Amino acid sequence: MALELSLAAVAPPPAAGLVPPPPPPGKEQQVAGVGILLQISMLVLSFVLGHVLRRHRFYYLPEASASLLIGLVVGGLANISNTETNTRTWFNFHEEFFFLFLLPPIIFQSGFSLSPKPFFANFGAIVTFAILGTFIASVVTGVLVYLGGLTFLMYKLPLVECLMFGSLISATDPVTVLSIFQELGSDVNLYALVFGESVLNDAMAISLYRTMSSVRSNAAAGDNFFMMILQFLEIFVGSMSSGVGVGFISALLFKYAGLDVDNLQNLECCLFVLFPYFSYMLAEGLGLSGIVSILFTGMVMKHYTYSNLSDNSQRFVSAFFHLLSSLAETFVFIYMGFDIAMEEHSWSHVGFIFFSIIFIIVARAANVFSCAYLVNMSRPEHRRIPLKHQKALWFSGLRGAMAFALALQSLNELPGGHGKTIFTTTTAIVVLTVLLIGGSTGTMLEALDVVGDENTSIENYEDNNGYIPPSYDEGTSSGGGLRMKLKEFHKSTTSFTALDKNYLTPFFTSQTDDDDEFSEQPQNQRRGFYDQ
Repeated sequence: MALELSLAAVAPPPAAGLVPPPPPPGKEQQVAGVGILLQISMLVLSFVLGHVLRRHRFYYLPEASASLLIGLVVGGLANISNTETNTRTWFNFHEEFFFLFLLPPIIFQSGFSLSPKPFFANFGAIVTFAILGTFIASVVTGVLVYLGGLTFLMYKLPLVECLMFGSLISATDPVTVLSIFQELGSDVNLYALVFGESVLNDAMAISLYRTMSSVRSNAAAGDNFFMMILQFLEIFVGSMSSGVGVGFISALLFKYAGLDVDNLQNLECCLFVLFPYFSYMLAEGLGLSGIVSILFTGMVMKHYTYSNLSDNSQRFVSAFFHLLSSLAETFVFIYMGFDIAMEEHSWSHVGFIFFSIIFIIVARAANVFSCAYLVNMSRPEHRRIPLKHQKALWFSGLRGAMAFALALQSLNELPGGHGKTIFTTTTAIVVLTVLLIGGSTGTMLEALDVVGDENTSIENYEDNNGYIPPSYDEGTSSGGGLRMKLKEFHKSTTSFTALDKNYLTPFFTSQTDDDDEFSEQPQNQRRGFYDQ
């Protein structure tokens, strides 16, 4: 034993090239502090620049685009100054950081800020665009990318990986378009369609991506189309059910616990904030999608739980989740720009990027115009989606945080070359759509003549408790079986609104009369619907 200790004592130190010397005491804390300072500085700069741009009504560079450019510039300067290694450690987080800390508040706020009246008035159209449309866009993109590889137009990927790419790139993030909609004013139904589609679209894209990933990891399941459909239903319906269940439990808790008193306001707010993450972690623990679950939890909690809070708690939670969402979303765009400048990308397959952009434009058109045709078949003449609104929907299909996060996840799930190609293509598409489409949204709205649209009567929302039931007396004799089935679907939508008004709302809330949901909305959320 003594001999071993003496040999260890006289053993030569490891070569400097093999094991780096330990950092001096306090150096790691200093590096971390500088990194956090840099991140906070970029956030402050982004918010200030966004405020200046909005104040001067400069719509060619929206806030999301400005945040992306700030990340690009800082990352480029870090590369030029040869501090890439140290700087990279300041932003060294994986996709788990996105899915656990950044995306949950963004997705929850999307569901929480969804006003029920215009949403349910256009519920059939929103579900058609978000569910069927996203499926169409994913399949069309994946098949076109696969055929492009077979014809040697682009880098060849297996069919399942092409469908994974089609699923992740179909996740839209029209935050820039919606912010300009609010600034310039647009038709209330158009705003509801774009916002509602983007909310449910993320859930559908995640479920499709996880289904394709599961099929790829289990080759036997890929031979059975029925098993693939079953896996998708398990992920989507299971996640939605868990999220809705947690939302209903929270509504009952706040209704009967008697927390809406002044001295329990802190406890009331703490419990309300914890329920979304409880829903997220419950779904993840069950092997489902936490993002899908927290989305529907936000929708249910806003519609039922929110009215059971005290007035002060309502104001606090609305401001709190809006704050979290703004910080997370801005940081995501900054990090995307920084990562694009710092990360090693597979730029060797430029043809894959070029043709993928063309294919997603075609897939988005197939999504919007085919779904709009189906929706218009079931609506009377005065309730049909006009062509200019369809073009606005097609134009507003930006790619953002969700597509980037799923592409980042694909780096670990796919072989090195395939995952890096998909990640590089996704980042390029995100940059192009955010900068080009986001910057030209104002011009697009003016060209399509949808700025300040007043053709939707807000009184119709108020007179019918926020729901506009379509009239089925017009043109019923000219439609076939498909038209009648679509009309029955719209009738079921109005039946659900009656069920919600007569049974669900009285059971889960402490208010039996119809409160004006919009009067409780924060001012920045109401402008998109009423300050037109």
